[in-house]
Amino acid sequence: MNPVSLHPVSPNPASRKPVSLTIDGRAVTVPAGTSVLLAAQSAGIDVPHLCHDPRVEPIGACRLCSVKVEGARGLVAACGQQVAPGMVVTSEDPELAERRRHVLELLLSEHHASCANCDRSGDCRLQDYAYRYQADPHRFGVYVPKHTAPNYTALDQGILYDADKCIRCGLCVKYCETVQMAEALTFTWRADRLVVSTPGDVPLRETDCEFCGGCIRVCPTGAMLDRGAAHHGRAADLKKVRTTCAYCGVGCQVDLYVDPHKNRIVRASAEPGATVNDGNLCVKGHFGFEFVGSPARLRQPLIRRDGELQPASWDEALALIAERLGGIRQRHGADALAFVSSARCTNEENYLLQKIARAVVGTNNVDNCATSCHAPSVAGLAESFGSGAMTNSTVEIRDCKVLFLIGANPTEAHPIFGLEMKRALRAGAKLIVCDPRRTWMAKHADLHLQHRPGTDNLLLNAMMRCILDEGLADLAFVEARCEGFAEFRQNLEGFSIERAAAECGVDAELLRAAARLYAKGQPSAIYYTLGITEHACGTDNVKNVANLAMLCGQIGKWASGVNPLRGQNNVQGACDMGAMPHKLPGYQNWSDAAVRTRFEQAWQSPLPQSAGLRIPMMIRGAGQGTLKALYVMGQDLVATEPNQSDVVEELQALEFLVVQEIFLTETAKLAHVVLPGAAFAEKDGTFACSERRLQLVRKAVEPPGEAKADWEILLLVAAALGKPMAYRNPAQVYDELASLAPVFGGISHRRIEAHHGLQWPCPDSHHPGTRFLHEGRFTRGKGRFHAIAHTPPREEPTPEFPLILSTGRTLYNYNCGSMTRKTAVIDAKDPGNFVEIHRDTAKHYGIEPDEKVAVRTARGRVTGRAVVGERVRPDTIWMPFHFAEESANLVTNDVFDPVTATAEYKCCAAVLEKLPQGG
Repeated sequence: MNPVSLHPVSPNPASRKPVSLTIDGRAVTVPAGTSVLLAAQSAGIDVPHLCHDPRVEPIGACRLCSVKVEGARGLVAACGQQVAPGMVVTSEDPELAERRRHVLELLLSEHHASCANCDRSGDCRLQDYAYRYQADPHRFGVYVPKHTAPNYTALDQGILYDADKCIRCGLCVKYCETVQMAEALTFTWRADRLVVSTPGDVPLRETDCEFCGGCIRVCPTGAMLDRGAAHHGRAADLKKVRTTCAYCGVGCQVDLYVDPHKNRIVRASAEPGATVNDGNLCVKGHFGFEFVGSPARLRQPLIRRDGELQPASWDEALALIAERLGGIRQRHGADALAFVSSARCTNEENYLLQKIARAVVGTNNVDNCATSCHAPSVAGLAESFGSGAMTNSTVEIRDCKVLFLIGANPTEAHPIFGLEMKRALRAGAKLIVCDPRRTWMAKHADLHLQHRPGTDNLLLNAMMRCILDEGLADLAFVEARCEGFAEFRQNLEGFSIERAAAECGVDAELLRAAARLYAKGQPSAIYYTLGITEHACGTDNVKNVANLAMLCGQIGKWASGVNPLRGQNNVQGACDMGAMPHKLPGYQNWSDAAVRTRFEQAWQSPLPQSAGLRIPMMIRGAGQGTLKALYVMGQDLVATEPNQSDVVEELQALEFLVVQEIFLTETAKLAHVVLPGAAFAEKDGTFACSERRLQLVRKAVEPPGEAKADWEILLLVAAALGKPMAYRNPAQVYDELASLAPVFGGISHRRIEAHHGLQWPCPDSHHPGTRFLHEGRFTRGKGRFHAIAHTPPREEPTPEFPLILSTGRTLYNYNCGSMTRKTAVIDAKDPGNFVEIHRDTAKHYGIEPDEKVAVRTARGRVTGRAVVGERVRPDTIWMPFHFAEESANLVTNDVFDPVTATAEYKCCAAVLEKLPQGG
């Protein structure tokens, strides 16, 4: 159980002013601004309530939380009354109990109390309080259902609503309005016909509903329900397992409700106060677990025989892997083999795979999907600050006064980060958005700089020139904490606001206003994602973001820093674990003699001394014949790498390809051996989220068929290759890691459990973890400025290809869609590929909204539905990358950042083609 959330009080320790009061004779101390209800809960005193949620403003509708406050006239609603010094509160006595019983009987008189067949039985506050106060449900007569028959009506495909179980508390409406800021729900009708519906009673999918499931999670009765969970188990009969979400890098804590008899996840939920997400989930976190039980799951090993993948035993598969990998190593050397690790697997599994590569096979050819996304963050921030990770914690977002978003779309790609930013906006924060698209954040921004794709460094350099010219730089911070400033400053002489305005396509005054607003923020923080990193100059982009923060002294303090929002659940952890060719676990250099000695002694094996390959170089090596064998765990290279047709051709040239997966992905279809792994809900371990927090992944169900947890598979592979590893469980694997990597030295599964997660650096077992980085001193000593030139995209528009194509993620899908598209709610909302086109561009090509169009580049052609509007610039089109049947990566450009080999997914030259009717 997580500690009680005291929101909306700031979590910043420096801002807390303690207030002491007495509740039921017990001394209680809480931060100023805390409600009496939350103060009581923090002391373990349960004040009954039905309409309260700590994330929304008090509603005060149910009156169950009324308490006595010494000196007050009458009873006081504990949810809406803030604490005061010396306050004396009585939360329970016979008079209050009788009043509550009466209130409950009135509620039950208008409630269809069908507890015997209600899905929420056992997890219903109304039911609990009725029992606690022995309320008579028939005191005012027997309730006759008056709304619908059968009881449940579908608000939409994912949500059922039973008006006869609704107590009209308003929580669902309030949550949707203030937390999600969607305003998709409202009350309609009046008096005893009052019900929750949508504005105008339109279908929910036609509103701004994002299917976050928040209305279901806040409902105190059985009125709101997951449609897919209905009649599949009462709450009292289900087992609740707290684990970590398997989608983006926010690290949401999610509760899986499992039918242990059917080995089935019935529904998902989250608890207010839970670390990182505070009980909030997005559509993927709430609904997107159906892939775990999908019939398309791999259930047994497969071996390619006579050109076809056919079922095999584990012994056969392991023997073939040992024979083929061993033979290739003997004939061609260890560097003829390579390993791809997985951001979807646990830290322990990533650690084991890189250990197999280095200590068993003897190669540094190991990498993970960070190369496709945030490797420039790891490299660029390490060069600038000494640590390539998010500098601040998620909870600090709510204390930012100026949010600077560049190349980031958090409300879709990282929705819970987006909710925290919405919370900051409601508290008065200013918002700057630099994005070629008009996203939700851009529409709600104080300043939206809709710059031309690929001009990020030009824009940043001009902003910094303006900051220096207008005397807004924190030169005291620069002098005390940084180096390389003179060269950096000289470089800016060539970057005027006027030049940037012309080349970026942004108004000069907007650029100046953004520079001033960010520099003056108290505090300001930068948030970015792949719009910055997925360029051929991605590492330079990241260094320039770091330059901006250092120039203004907006780093190394609460709610102020540079924050790359990681795209996958454990891409941070895959890097932390050393699943990279140039670093050992804990970002230690394999070329360092002392580090090498420590690992060689622990692993009882010499370490390789030649530089390893990143994923694009592995694929190219396969095509050139220098790489003979590839072992891929939980990564679909065909779907994710650019210029997909060439990727397929090059992978087919391998002598031996092993894929360890949960589905037969596009890459698995090319494999010689396929090993069935386990989904996140089928194993134990840890993930590391964007804020550097290690959190537990807990097993909820068994893997299907003969599938095994990936850490168990890796132990079998190591043993087959002649070097068995003796670990009884993932906790032992993590203990070994912690003993070898000082940055994780104080972290263990036991401490993660006790502290609801720990953030590295955490050097010893007494350390509480580090909320924000670089306080007083950068990890590398002094922060380093870099003089960054503007590097245009490698492929600019031409008469043949006059448009700029950019790609990205939608709210409803994830990566290549192999997980999300197994969920009916999600697939119905986001069913196929589409192309965003500016209305002027559409008019030029004669394209109508919703007609099918083609996008062609020098590499290929894909089709999609035309989405016409003003979300993109007239010179730009945008496509998601989630749909294997019309893969955006058939047309993306395989040019790479020279430091990290990250591809330029965000810019390539393209042309639209109007298709014949029916084409």
